[in-house]
Amino acid sequence: QVQLVESGGGLVQAGGSLRLSCVASGDTFQTLSVSWFRQVPGKERGEWVAHITRSGSKSFYTDPVKGRFTISRDNSKSTVYLQMNGLKPEDTGVYYCAASVGPAPVLQTRQSYSYWGQGTQVTVSS
Repeated sequence: QVQLVESGGGLVQAGGSLRLSCVASGDTFQTLSVSWFRQVPGKERGEWVAHITRSGSKSFYTDPVKGRFTISRDNSKSTVYLQMNGLKPEDTGVYYCAASVGPAPVLQTRQSYSYWGQGTQVTVSS
């Protein structure tokens, strides 16, 4: 069983930065591919934000965050990070990390991931 714990959210002004962390329990971290999703106010479903492969050699982003967000991982610390720069009010939401054992079949689909964290709130003021 894998448990994911996010941290690093908070309140920041537009243009500011935050770094989110997702720490995984257990000794299977290197087998996990990981994505960040966010639940934006007023929208029913979580929006996929970014994905990183098991080795960390490849990463993928949704268009609205390209050039501003960077996903990375430190396998020695069982941690995935989401560095968020140039934050905008529309980035406000609850951010979740999600993990799949092995490659995620479809990166952007919630059903591809078996494990989810509890979420961390990000609020960007204008």
